[in-house]
Amino acid sequence: MPLCTAGGAFPGADGGTGRVLALYQGPTGWCSELTSLRPDTGERVTASNPDARPGTRLLAGHSYVVTTGPEYLEVMRSDLVKTMEYGAVPTPVQPGHQPRTGCTYGSVAVAADRVGVVERCPGEATDRLTVLTADGPDGADQPQVQFSTALPGAGAVLVALTGDRAAVALPGPPRLVLVDRSGAQAGTVPLDLPAGDLADPPGLVAPTGADDQRVYWWTGSQTIALDATDLTPLWTIPGALGPAVAYGGGVLVPVAGGLTVLDPATSTSLRTIPVDRPPGPVRLAVAGDVLLEQRGTEVVAMRPSG
Repeated sequence: MPLCTAGGAFPGADGGTGRVLALYQGPTGWCSELTSLRPDTGERVTASNPDARPGTRLLAGHSYVVTTGPEYLEVMRSDLVKTMEYGAVPTPVQPGHQPRTGCTYGSVAVAADRVGVVERCPGEATDRLTVLTADGPDGADQPQVQFSTALPGAGAVLVALTGDRAAVALPGPPRLVLVDRSGAQAGTVPLDLPAGDLADPPGLVAPTGADDQRVYWWTGSQTIALDATDLTPLWTIPGALGPAVAYGGGVLVPVAGGLTVLDPATSTSLRTIPVDRPPGPVRLAVAGDVLLEQRGTEVVAMRPSG
């Protein structure tokens, strides 16, 4: 069957990927065949049948995974049992359980047991940020809303979500709006970004990476490091080709012609490692001492030369 998307989820005790998830297109044309695999052996562990449209992404929290979509979100826990459905439910068990109807979604983020989504609803002049509980007490068909608040503008991108905050980028002028756990605005930080950087991200997921100290957001023209606790911007690397990643005691940022090694505390450039690659965006990941680069449809693995 055609593969819709794949991803890693549910970290193991050592912090590594606990499962690999492969989502396939079913006979209806929807992405409805999800399989969970052991990453070391490829053994099939469990399976489920979500209702996701082509173009979906698998967005994983610690113990939940979300299938994204422009009108419908579905959340499953690590055994792939559905814990929440939100939006235009394909086959509702009971009508009237969704808090808003007719809305479309611009971007999605997850953190622990929280799912955040930017909504665009009929009759509302600005976008809306809604944060939901991944596994509410009333069953999957009745989502539990932690808060839903009107944002101070349209064209919003949900960049990051933590247990206590959300960071939402807005155009006109470009700015990062910080929202606390109750849905109240906790601050606004101006951003020096071209307008094109704040379009809805592919798959409705902003390109980010993270470690214990920082979230690394690639805007499309630069990488911005956010504090992992309060999501305030710490530093910016213009001309970056993708999010940064922690590696070998430093931080690596993909740039044209190589990888810039940064001091993570100050963002001071320590050196640039030459890498011969074609132009275009780059996504980085780390597996032990192996650095992985995704360049379009190609993945390249590299080890330290020493």
